Amino acid sequence: MSAQISMVFHKIASFWSTLNRKKTLGDDFTDTPLRKCLTTWDITLLGIGQMVGAGLFVLTGTVVRQMAGPSTVLSYVFAGFAAILSALCYAEFGARVPKAGSAYTYTYVTIGEIWGFIVGWNIVLEHLLGASSVGRAWSGALDSLFNGAIRNSTLQNVGYLSDGSPWLSEYPDFVAFTVTIVIFAIIASGAKFTLNFNSLFTIINTVVIIFLVCVGFYFADTKNWSEHGGFMPFGFGGALAGAATCFYAYIGFEGIAVSGEEAKNPEKSIPIATIIALLLVTCMYVLATTSLTLMVPYYLVDPTAAFPVAFATRGAEWAKYIVAIGTLFGITTSLLGSAYSLPRAVYSMASDGLLFRFLAYVHPRFQTPVVAIFIFGLLSAIMALLFEISTLVEFMSIGTLTAYTIVSASVIILRYLPVDKCQFKLKPEEDVSTRDENATTEDSSIIKKSKSHDDFGKLKQRLRFLPILKSFQPGNAALLAVFLLIVGIICFNATVIFGFPYLASGTWWSIILVTIFGSLIILCFLVLVAHEKNDAFLTFQIPFVPLIPTASIMCNVALMMKLSYLTWIRLGIWLIIGLVLYFAYGRHHSWERQNQQMAYSHVVSYSGKGELSSNTLSKLDEEIVQLQPNAKEKITPEQY
Repeated sequence: MSAQISMVFHKIASFWSTLNRKKTLGDDFTDTPLRKCLTTWDITLLGIGQMVGAGLFVLTGTVVRQMAGPSTVLSYVFAGFAAILSALCYAEFGARVPKAGSAYTYTYVTIGEIWGFIVGWNIVLEHLLGASSVGRAWSGALDSLFNGAIRNSTLQNVGYLSDGSPWLSEYPDFVAFTVTIVIFAIIASGAKFTLNFNSLFTIINTVVIIFLVCVGFYFADTKNWSEHGGFMPFGFGGALAGAATCFYAYIGFEGIAVSGEEAKNPEKSIPIATIIALLLVTCMYVLATTSLTLMVPYYLVDPTAAFPVAFATRGAEWAKYIVAIGTLFGITTSLLGSAYSLPRAVYSMASDGLLFRFLAYVHPRFQTPVVAIFIFGLLSAIMALLFEISTLVEFMSIGTLTAYTIVSASVIILRYLPVDKCQFKLKPEEDVSTRDENATTEDSSIIKKSKSHDDFGKLKQRLRFLPILKSFQPGNAALLAVFLLIVGIICFNATVIFGFPYLASGTWWSIILVTIFGSLIILCFLVLVAHEKNDAFLTFQIPFVPLIPTASIMCNVALMMKLSYLTWIRLGIWLIIGLVLYFAYGRHHSWERQNQQMAYSHVVSYSGKGELSSNTLSKLDEEIVQLQPNAKEKITPEQY
């Protein structure tokens, strides 16, 4: 009976280890069939273009009118702060692992295969819905130039697709379908051509934004911030709810990480492009929203065409058409960014065997994953044809925030891994014992030891007496602390956000829950700080770990909890589909599984002829004696 139980536990442990096997990075992991042709300038404009388009021209009007009023300025600041925290974590991995899979590859390398698949599956969802929603936005912007003539003509000649459905669009949007197909065809022609096209449109879009900011301040009236409900007509909660929606405007920074495999110098280009793009985009959002809310009262803002209608309200009809055309350019760059990132995320997962391998085919002439572009481009176009933009945007945000949360956790885990589990090259150890060659005291050896790579993941020298923690293997305590930290953050945010009325009224149970979960977060954070951290990577690494990743997790979880329950249900359905695909195909066709099997068969196989005699076997039987240091020899600090 005990043998059967032991066998069951062995099978469970073996199954769990296969799910958590990590992607191995060989010396040739930077080799790629894709063309390495992108400069820092190309990548920066890609990020700006993907963030500025639909976010500014589509979301701003909705958030101002229905959620936050003039305090939408703060919504963009809050969302930008959360995005910068996540982007820094992306930049660290992007410089170290310049692969098209971005967060998927980072998680696969750091945590394990099943977690990498979940993140990658969410990234595919993010870019799939991103391209579809921006295609709908492009169609809406074009229709606004013709005062709704395209919509009216479609309803008259084709009819209604649905009547008040929260899932399907009111009518089939053939314009969105067509423009999505055209953009994916451009993507298939090559990365450099795509980025040149994107750079031109991004520059034109930036000029239009500067124009609308300047003209908007010309028509500014400060009474629009002091009257009509003031700066926060929906309260601070409205500004926070607006931040959850505005976060969608920032998710384009992931396109920078996706482009790493095609960058000429990803170690420098990825961090520089990420920071510059986010700072510039945040300034654009804040200035544009300020000019809009100062031009007209928030309740007069049109959610579908905020800036053109605002200019028309102030009598500047001529500006209305300039902004409308600029909107088309801006939305086009967003569509290009999503269409560029989607097939590369699919290509990366297919290359590892977790998705069907034919999706990883790269055209020898264009050097792009043409099969993934064709299949997912068509799927994205069909979704743009059938689904409403609001449904697409909210569904996309939760998948994105999930991926960002796991990437932030991966940064913490990687920093506290022991050196024997770290796959990345490190700086040489810092030798601090050269100050006195004759120093042979015990203190000098401790100083030397405290700087050793071998200490990464262990308790700090002065804290190695701590009970419980001292019994953990290096890196395991940090891994457990990160898991409990995320649990504590989820529970803390849920209590504060959903139980805020009880907290405000001083209900005893809500105060106790906040105290318990807050204490758990602080305790886990202190456990991490008590361990030696790896700061010896050769590539870009963010400062203040684990503080910045922890703050990123806190912000992302808070934003996720502001989304509707229907969005969570849709995410659950999407994840179930992905897990079925993983266990039915990906787990068995994973390159890591095949490599492990090949390595095992190589070790156990015997290709010799004949059998070993008993005489030969007896000669192999040797006594193994552990070498001991000579007691008379002096052990120097260098021998530690």
